[in-house]
Amino acid sequence: MSLIKFNNRNRLFPWSNTDLKSFLGSDDFFNDDFFSEDSLMPAMNVKENPTDFQIEFAAPGFSKEDFEVSIDNDILHVSGEKSKEKEQEDDNYSRKEFSYNTFKRSLKLPASINTEKEAQATYKDGILKLQLSKKEAEKPSNRKRIEVK
Repeated sequence: MSLIKFNNRNRLFPWSNTDLKSFLGSDDFFNDDFFSEDSLMPAMNVKENPTDFQIEFAAPGFSKEDFEVSIDNDILHVSGEKSKEKEQEDDNYSRKEFSYNTFKRSLKLPASINTEKEAQATYKDGILKLQLSKKEAEKPSNRKRIEVK
């Protein structure tokens, strides 16, 4: 079974990328990754093992405190938010710089995920790793057929 991406972006932005492109014109200038749906999303890898799912997000520049990971109604929500502000004032000038990075991804979990068991999350070297356990497979019964004589 695989994970299904849950996309709620259309509720936030009711216009589609194709509408925006046609409004702006068909120049090659607007045919870059900025207009692709996943351009602001971190890259993600999903690996299914016999006992668990391992999910990795590429999110360099964040710290582990910048992430929020939750499971709600069989949907995995992963978000990250980082802001930085720097201000410098001298005699004749002042300079203020800031940056703000944020992302949010939601994935519908398959029925084989054990949501009762605690998921594990680690962040190291720009990679957020999640490990979600699967439910134990039901063992086949030791049913034997008895021949009637």
